[in-house]
Amino acid sequence: MASSIDPALLEQAAEQWKKAAFPIAFSGAGISVASGIPDFRSPGGLWEKYDPIKVATAEALMINPHGVWEFMLDAGTILDSARPNPAHEALARLEQAGRLMGVITQNIDNLHQRGGSREVVEYHGNFQRFYCQKCRQETPSDQVQEKSKQSIPVYCEICGGLIRPDAVFFGESIPIRAQQKSAALVDRADLMLIVGTSGEVAPANVLPRQVKSKGGSIIEINLGRTSYGDITDIRFDAPVEEVLPKLADLVLSSC
Repeated sequence: MASSIDPALLEQAAEQWKKAAFPIAFSGAGISVASGIPDFRSPGGLWEKYDPIKVATAEALMINPHGVWEFMLDAGTILDSARPNPAHEALARLEQAGRLMGVITQNIDNLHQRGGSREVVEYHGNFQRFYCQKCRQETPSDQVQEKSKQSIPVYCEICGGLIRPDAVFFGESIPIRAQQKSAALVDRADLMLIVGTSGEVAPANVLPRQVKSKGGSIIEINLGRTSYGDITDIRFDAPVEEVLPKLADLVLSSC
């Protein structure tokens, strides 16, 4: 089947990228679909099986820890089986060549790092790191996984507090460090690539608008309509794992 990606639009995007002094990327769940991780909100996603209010909120951690852990184990099985796809690897190639200064991701799957990216801001944390909610002591993931095979929920050996993933649950604040690192990237960015996110989740969804408000360019790769139509300069309505490797090849062709 012939590609539906417009070669002229790819060339235009690559030229725009080459002019940028500080390009960054902003990613969401759509970049990981080809890795076998369905968007939690999409048909077949985990929110069809679980009520997020009961298993993914700050309140649920206090009143329903067993249910939270059931959800975590289910989600963990999906994340553990996933592998970086060509879109993750394309971003890593761009970074390694000095043509991408960082990735701000809403994803908690660790796939950007596994795909080779180094400058990654995990805006919503990481589902494969764990710490005690009471004493804040970090707990090795292999130790947590071993304990979870025996019983759930898992509790801290030091203080007896609940062990939880280092991810932002609904109702919790974005970590200060993630806010600061994102702000530092956005402040310098003169181009942002939006990949796999429709812009529904606040406060992350304001970051592209901040880049645009100070004169930066926006390139978007997304399937279907998003909330960024009014700020996007160049848009591809196609799978990110198909578009991004081709775009990276063109950007790097003269590097």
